[in-house]
Amino acid sequence: MSLLEFLLSLGATCRLTRFVTKDTLAAGFRSWVADRFGDDSKPSYLVSCSWCTSVWVASAMAVLTHWTGGTAGLQIATTALSLSYLAGLASQWLD
Repeated sequence: MSLLEFLLSLGATCRLTRFVTKDTLAAGFRSWVADRFGDDSKPSYLVSCSWCTSVWVASAMAVLTHWTGGTAGLQIATTALSLSYLAGLASQWLD
């Protein structure tokens, strides 16, 4: 894995973790998990805890990057996710 692939995977991991644990668009998924397993269940905690979710997202990103590293599709997707994450950070800082 090159340094560029690592950094783009890092940014993508940050964005996907934030999406699952905090974004409004994933609120239905978090509610479904809570309804299915209970509010105090481990699966509910998993989808609301950034540290917990990031372990699984990072694992998937590492495998994906290893298998498809260097492909244009992976670079475009991870670049878009990384830029999205950085834009979100910048907007919070600037607001």
